[in-house]
Amino acid sequence: MRIGIAGFSHESNSFLKVPTTLDRYKESGLHYGREVIDVWRDAHHEVGGYLEGAERFGFTPVPLMMASAHPAGPLTKDTYETLAGELVELVRSAEGLDGLLLALHGAMVAEHCPDADGETLARLRRALGRDFPIVTTLDIHGNVSARMVENATAIIMYRSNPHLDQRARGLEAAELVYRTVQGEVHPVQAVEMPPLVINIIKQYTGEEPAASLIRDLGEVLERPGILSASVAEGYPYADVPEMGMAFIAVADGDAAIASRAARWMAQRAWERRQSFVGEAPSPAEALRHAADSPKGPVVLMDMGDNVGGGSAADSTFLLEEAMHQGIGNMLIILHDPESVEACVGAGVGSTVTLRVGGKTDDMHGRPIPVKGRVKTLSDGRFIEEEPRHGGRRFYDQGTTAVVETEEAHTIILTSRRTTPTSLEQVLSVGVRPHRKQIIVAKGVVSPRPAYGPIASEILLVNTPGSTSADLSSFDYKRRRRPLFPFESDASYQPEE
Repeated sequence: MRIGIAGFSHESNSFLKVPTTLDRYKESGLHYGREVIDVWRDAHHEVGGYLEGAERFGFTPVPLMMASAHPAGPLTKDTYETLAGELVELVRSAEGLDGLLLALHGAMVAEHCPDADGETLARLRRALGRDFPIVTTLDIHGNVSARMVENATAIIMYRSNPHLDQRARGLEAAELVYRTVQGEVHPVQAVEMPPLVINIIKQYTGEEPAASLIRDLGEVLERPGILSASVAEGYPYADVPEMGMAFIAVADGDAAIASRAARWMAQRAWERRQSFVGEAPSPAEALRHAADSPKGPVVLMDMGDNVGGGSAADSTFLLEEAMHQGIGNMLIILHDPESVEACVGAGVGSTVTLRVGGKTDDMHGRPIPVKGRVKTLSDGRFIEEEPRHGGRRFYDQGTTAVVETEEAHTIILTSRRTTPTSLEQVLSVGVRPHRKQIIVAKGVVSPRPAYGPIASEILLVNTPGSTSADLSSFDYKRRRRPLFPFESDASYQPEE
């Protein structure tokens, strides 16, 4: 049995002005053939799970392509067409494939194609035929479209946010494609899409209300005839018609069983819809609270600059407010190649005067004047061995500088945007985060596994930016209407 292994993944923020180009894929991760195995085999990622499944179930993995890029704006037309074209051609030309394991995201948007994941699956389906098994893994906060469901044999989504179960879901997908090819099971799936958006404030599956979604999912997984089931929390920063929640059930040959399960989960979530509306304190309120806390570090989640949601990674609202309030001893990471270059030119031990952050666009604050000492220069590469959100092992944030300011702030300046999912990002450049009173993490859920163990408290902060918690601040053009909570009178009655 020969099973293709492939991936084409991106989380696309429609409101970010910086598009995603082919260079961003080459910078983040673009691998072909044997490289896919070498890079991803030991990763806590679904592709690692696919490869573990090949060993466990005895099929031959045929590594084709793995393309992933850091979240940012929509893919340019050329980028999407180049990579989608390569993927389809690699699959079409591979000899003797019996099935395909495919890692997508669920929130990819291209300039010319809002439902880019659905388009990719449709192209693969045309190339491989109606009966060819395609089992796809998606991120739990992807947006699921009817086109995705129509063209995949089965969709399996992560069940943890932050994503600590990616490898397990890859292994589950590997078992399902194996059993499908063997003829042991005959997957049929159903999707239910209530008119409901969950604010990202409420998407952490480790606590209520999102924990209740996972409990309902667990109950469905115990039902006779169910092969798999998934909850899509949705990605509100992709302005597409399918944006919002979705519920998928995969049954063994019985579409009615799948439909009933998907409807039941959707109805349960709809009944609790008010609990998914969230609020968070302002930067000024959060910083006062953190500074007055008797024990640090207090981790402030900079929601408006959520790097994992495609944001700029250089927001300065919290840094500016801390300096305004006279608060010191804060750690913050900023993407600022210009300031890194100045630090490299000055050298370790030198005193520098910089204007840091706020250089990507006009949504994330202004550059802030700072004076300090260049403590460290690094190539920015580090390895994460533990399961972390995103499942990566190898990171490269580019040439990196650490500056200690006169206010005792520690500012880590990077040349590449990097999601704060690994504490090694900080430890590898000689910074001891547990000594800081305040740590700014540019995320919402994804930094929790890294920073939770050292935090005295984690506080979500409603900062402005391209991933703001205030969804009413975005000008949606394509979303469904009505959609709760945008339209409070939205209604939902699942069809029998």
